[in-house]
Amino acid sequence: MGATRVIRWADLTVTPWKNGGGRTREIAGAPAGAGIADFAWRVSVAEVEDDGPFSAFPGVDRQIMLIDGTVMVLDVDGTEHRLAPFSPLAFPGDAATLGSIPSGPTRDLNLMTRRGHATGTMRAVPVDAAAPYRTPVDTGGVLVLLALTDGLVLQPTDPTDVAAAGGGHVLSRLDAVIQDQPGPVCVSGAGMLAQIRVDVPGRD
Repeated sequence: MGATRVIRWADLTVTPWKNGGGRTREIAGAPAGAGIADFAWRVSVAEVEDDGPFSAFPGVDRQIMLIDGTVMVLDVDGTEHRLAPFSPLAFPGDAATLGSIPSGPTRDLNLMTRRGHATGTMRAVPVDAAAPYRTPVDTGGVLVLLALTDGLVLQPTDPTDVAAAGGGHVLSRLDAVIQDQPGPVCVSGAGMLAQIRVDVPGRD
């Protein structure tokens, strides 16, 4: 990856689940070319259509945030968690996890980090039209922003950034912004973002 990229939702590849219960779109991950068995970290959006068990990911920590739908219920090793929109839940990928969608199909944002290779955080961030959202990216870190609403614009932070000239990149709902080099990211407008930060030990 290089510097700042905008990933359009419409351009993402759709992967149906083997059990037929939903579909996944991968937004970002590392290392480049890694598959589901050997990624260090992975960010994706899942469309869930039926109740069913989650796949097991030994050695992986998971975080999930409901971004469409009213509720998702996860049974993680016998403990029930009710996910409301924009409230993330962290749980081990090794755990026996069963998901149910009592109010119908949902869509959720997922972060998976392999222990010893990466760590990460996930949260929802409101953007106020009166004060653009500005956040730094530190050395060794990767920032992924997902537009949860229309009405947001990625603003250029470098006046020499020709790609961002002309007022910035308008973000449609579920478009993503990825920055993997140190520096600020600025988003203006009014709406809601999902913010994911990934830290990779030893990454320059």
